[in-house]
Amino acid sequence: MHVAAGASFTDFAGWQMPVRYSSDLQEHHAVRTAAGLFDLSHMAEIAVVGPEAGAFLDHALAGTLSTIAVGRAKYSLLLAEEGGIVDDLVVYRLDEHDFLVVANAGNRQAAFDLLAQRAHGFDVTVDDESDDTALIAIQGPEAAGVLDELITSDRLAPDSPLAELRYYRVLQGTFDDAPVLIARTGYTGEDGFELYLAPDVAPDLWRALAEAGARAASSPRGSRVATPSASRRGCRSTATSSASTRGPRRQASAASSTARKRPSPVATTSTPRPEPPSSSGSPSRAPGGARGLPGRHRRRRRVGRRGRRDERRPVADARSPVAMAYVDPRHSEAGATLAVDVRGTPIPATVVALPFYKRS
Repeated sequence: MHVAAGASFTDFAGWQMPVRYSSDLQEHHAVRTAAGLFDLSHMAEIAVVGPEAGAFLDHALAGTLSTIAVGRAKYSLLLAEEGGIVDDLVVYRLDEHDFLVVANAGNRQAAFDLLAQRAHGFDVTVDDESDDTALIAIQGPEAAGVLDELITSDRLAPDSPLAELRYYRVLQGTFDDAPVLIARTGYTGEDGFELYLAPDVAPDLWRALAEAGARAASSPRGSRVATPSASRRGCRSTATSSASTRGPRRQASAASSTARKRPSPVATTSTPRPEPPSSSGSPSRAPGGARGLPGRHRRRRRVGRRGRRDERRPVADARSPVAMAYVDPRHSEAGATLAVDVRGTPIPATVVALPFYKRS
C-alpha cells in the first residue's frame, strides 16, 4: 500500500516506516493547510484494566491519572526510579476501569516492562496489545471534513456525533462494522484524529480516508512531517531527545506534572530566510550546565551564555531554524540572548515564547 503510494522507508524499532511520499516541505504544508494521512501503527498500545487501574496509573506514571473522566485523554510521563524520563505517553480512559496507554515504538518493551513491574500489589492487568492494534491518523484543518465523508457514506459510525468530540477526547465507534477508537489527538500541532483498530481492517480505512481526502487535497504523509510540525508547537520528540538520567523538571515537561511551574519560553534562530534550512546538517550543541527548556531564535550578534541543545529542527512556518535547549533559568526569559555552538562556531540566538506557531 505504502510502496504503491511512492513512500520512502526507514528502519525504526523493527518496522519499515514510511518517512515521506513526496517532499518534506510539500507534505508539511499539506498538513498545515488541508489534511495529511499518517500510518502510526508502529506505536505501542498497552491496556491497563482492573478495579485499581486508576490508582495503579497514579503510582506508575507522573501526574494524577485516576481523575481523568471516561472518554478523555491525558499526556503523561513514565519515569525511571531516579526520576529520569523513560518515555512520554498519552493515556486514554475508555471506561471506569479500562485505560489505554500509548507509548513510543522505540520504548515499547521498556514501557511495558516497567508498567508490568509496577503493577505488583494492584488489582490490575497490564497487556501489550501493540501487535493487535493499528493506528491511522488524519491531521490538518480539513481532517474533520474527511471523517465526515466516511460517516455520510455509512462506513464510519461513531457512537456519538463527531462534532461533539473535543480535543483530547476519545469515543468508540465502528468502521465497516469493525470496532474503532476515535481520538481527537495528534502530534502535528494541527487539529486531527487518531483511529485505533484491528490491523486487518486498517488498509481499508487508509484507502477510504485517502479517497475521501482527495477532495480536500489530503494525501499520505511520512513520519518526518510530524516531528517538525510538532516542533513549531513547542512539542518535543521524547523518544529521541529525553534522557532517562534527566528529570522531568529539568526537561520542563510542565504538562505532566502536578507541581506548579512557570511556562517555559523557547528560542528560535535567525534572520528570516526565504527557504527553510536542510535537516541533514549536524545538530548544534553547546557545552555547559542545563536547566529549563527554552527555544532559540538566532540573530547575527555574538553572545556568551551557554546551555545544552535538546532539539533543533527546521520549521517551515517559523521561516528560520528553531531549537529547544536546556539553559540556566537565569537566562531563560523571553528576549534573553544565547549562543549556539555549531561545530565550534557560536551562532547568536534569542529566546522567544512557545509555541513558535499557533494554528488559526
